[in-house]
Amino acid sequence: PTAVFTGDGAAAGSSGYTSSGYSVYEEENDRLTESLRTKVSAIKSLSIEIGTEVKNQNKMLSEMENDFDSTGGLLGATMGRLRTLSRGSQTKLLCYMMLFSLFVFFVIYWIIKLR
Repeated sequence: PTAVFTGDGAAAGSSGYTSSGYSVYEEENDRLTESLRTKVSAIKSLSIEIGTEVKNQNKMLSEMENDFDSTGGLLGATMGRLRTLSRGSQTKLLCYMMLFSLFVFFVIYWIIKLR
């Protein structure tokens, strides 16, 4: 009985079959490893993009907060001026509104009377 040897020095037969079975598993592992490496790379690039977008959004929100603060200060100052203005001449304003209302009433009455 002579034994036939394969290229890697193992005898052909049952051990050759076992060796080729391991080779199939190795190829499958290599394929899955490469697939996993691709997915990890994609997730890494996506997380970097998300980080960049978050930084940009935070910067924009900070700028908006500053704009709203300055606008709120300007609006507060304007409202203060309006309060001061309305307190000083409230009586005159009321008198002018009454006179204007009477004038409009008489103009409308006169227009209706002419018809």
